[in-house]
Order: sequence, then structure tokens, then C-alpha cells
Amino acid sequence: MKRMKAGIIGCGNISAVYLENLQNSPLIEVVAVADLLEERAEARADEFNIENAYNVDELLRQPEIELVFNLTVPGSHALTDMAILEAGKHVYSEKPLAVSLEDGKRVLDLAKAKKLRVGCAPDTFLGAGIQTARYAIQNGMIGQPVAATAFFMGRGPEWWHTDPEFFYAAGGGPMFDMGPYYLTSLIHVLGPVRRISSSVGIQIPDRYIHSGPKSGTPLRVQTPTHLAGTMDFHNGAIVTLIASFDIQGASDLPRIEIYGTEGTLILPDPNFFNGDVKLRRSGEETAELVEPLFECGKNERGIGAGEMVRAIRSEKNHRANVELAYHVLEAMHAFQRSSLEGKHITLESTFEPDEDLYHGTDITIHPS
Repeated sequence: MKRMKAGIIGCGNISAVYLENLQNSPLIEVVAVADLLEERAEARADEFNIENAYNVDELLRQPEIELVFNLTVPGSHALTDMAILEAGKHVYSEKPLAVSLEDGKRVLDLAKAKKLRVGCAPDTFLGAGIQTARYAIQNGMIGQPVAATAFFMGRGPEWWHTDPEFFYAAGGGPMFDMGPYYLTSLIHVLGPVRRISSSVGIQIPDRYIHSGPKSGTPLRVQTPTHLAGTMDFHNGAIVTLIASFDIQGASDLPRIEIYGTEGTLILPDPNFFNGDVKLRRSGEETAELVEPLFECGKNERGIGAGEMVRAIRSEKNHRANVELAYHVLEAMHAFQRSSLEGKHITLESTFEPDEDLYHGTDITIHPS
């Protein structure tokens, strides 16, 4: 299959992982990078031997480029996606799809109008961990799923990130930062969400940067830092999810557990591609390891884009798609709306995961 020529817009921290992995892709060839800071684009081009470093407009004018990776900050995702689509190119974006639900819908509608593909991170759900969990549930290993719990418990990125301000602006916080990993995995395994009820708050408003040259600088917190809610899925499962930047001590809570009529499934951290899936059958005290469907590395960021390219070439659907990303975006907004409005929020969008289970070395880019 012919490699699709691609460009990358946004040469910050995350771009290095994409470029490292995509160098080994049989499906994608990165031929250009761009950034608002010209020197940053040039540095990435030199680091990874990329032929061209452009400004954004120049990159979008290149006729050979069919696919553009949008690795900008969350507040720029929607506008950049729409510029890429208007230029007649497919787009693969970092998460979230957009900050506002309205902008997310604009991206979705424009992609349909232009008959172009939009892919969106996270693609960790395509790794061995979540795919094995989905296989286990589809094959009745825990019976009918009735409930689940999911926890992201941390003390905030200001302890390790040198420029953490955007984590505390609109479109940030633990829900928009880490929520996509948890929600995408849960939706892929259990199906679409029907309604959400929650409480959210800024429990620790006074925060400071703790690393890098800005250490000691106060942070302006403009988004909820602790969100606790209940999701009712269309399949009847009731799921409790907590996402927090306000946990100052280590937590022993599991990442994700799914409870069925015949047992419990313990899932790995959805932030990674691999990890053990464990099964505790009804009446048993110990859990057994579920054999993984396939082997993969810890960080294979970009396999969703590879699968999208293969799907474009073969005129099939791809799984890390805009409809899934929009459903996740609506769910994240519902957490905040429910708390603000004091009621359940019924989601207007829905999503049906593809029944096909793709796995194997043809979508593996670079096992870590």
C-alpha cells in the first residue's frame, strides 16, 4: 500500500513521540512540519530529518500532503482542524476534538461536507489492553456488564510540566486532559453513553508551578479540578467516574473495573496501549490473567492515524473517528453541565463501535 504523505502542525512536546513512531510507519510518510514559532519547527525538522519546515499556511498549500496531524494546544484544535479540511486534506488531531461542543459539531459537519476523514486521539484503545478487554466482554467472560468504576486521581501537572497554564484554562482540567482516555475506552468496550449526572468543583484553587524556570509562579485556575459523576450507558451499565487534579497523596483505587453478572474484569491504565487484563470470576478470590489478543508496546501513539490511512485506501471506516471523538466531547461537557444545572444531562449524540477487531503488526508502528 502506498504511503500517504503527511504534515504536522504543532511542534511541541507531543510531536516528538509522533515523529519517532511515524518514522517506522509503512502507511504514513511525514514530509513537513509547521509551528507558529518558526525556530521550533526547524528544530523538529532537523531532529527527525524532515525535509521541510514551513509556516502553517505554507504547509496547507502543499499539494503532495494529503493528511495533516493537528498537534496544537486544545484551544486551537477546532480552528486548525477546519483550516486543514478547507485546504482539502484529511486531519488527525490530538485530543480533545474541540473545547466547545459547538466547534466540535462544526468540525464534524465540515468533514462530512468535504467528504474528508477526521481522526482524533486518543488511540490507546486500539492497543492490546483495551482490545483484549473488549474481546473478553464480547465473549461473555463476565456475563452481562451491569456496572463499572473508573478513576483518574492525581495532584496536577504543575508538579512536572514547565508550562502547565493551559491545563487550568477552558478545555483543560482532569476531564479534558485525561477524560478522553477513560471515556473512549469505556465507550469502545460498553457502547454509547445515555445520560450523565455529576458534581464538579475547584477544590484547590491556589496552585503554583513547581518545575522549570516558572517555578513559584501562581496558576490561574479557570476550570473544574475535581469531577465525580455517574454515567448511564445505553446497554444498562451504570458507571462511576472520578477525574481529579486535587489528590495530594497517592491513590490505590483501580483505573477501570467492569462488573458483570458472572464476574469482574480489571482493565489496565487507558493512558497506555498495553497492560494486563485480569478476570475475577464469580465466587473466586483471585484474579486470572486474560491472554492478550496481540503484543504491543507501551506507547504506540499514532496507530489510529495509520489505521485511518489504511481505511481511506480501502474505503472502510476507521475507529478513532470524529463521531467517537464528538460523543466523548459531549460526555465531558455533560459532567460540567449536570453539576451547574443540577440535573441529569441526556446526550444527544450516540456512537456504535465497529464490530471488527483489527489487530496485528500491520497497524503497529513502533513498539516501545
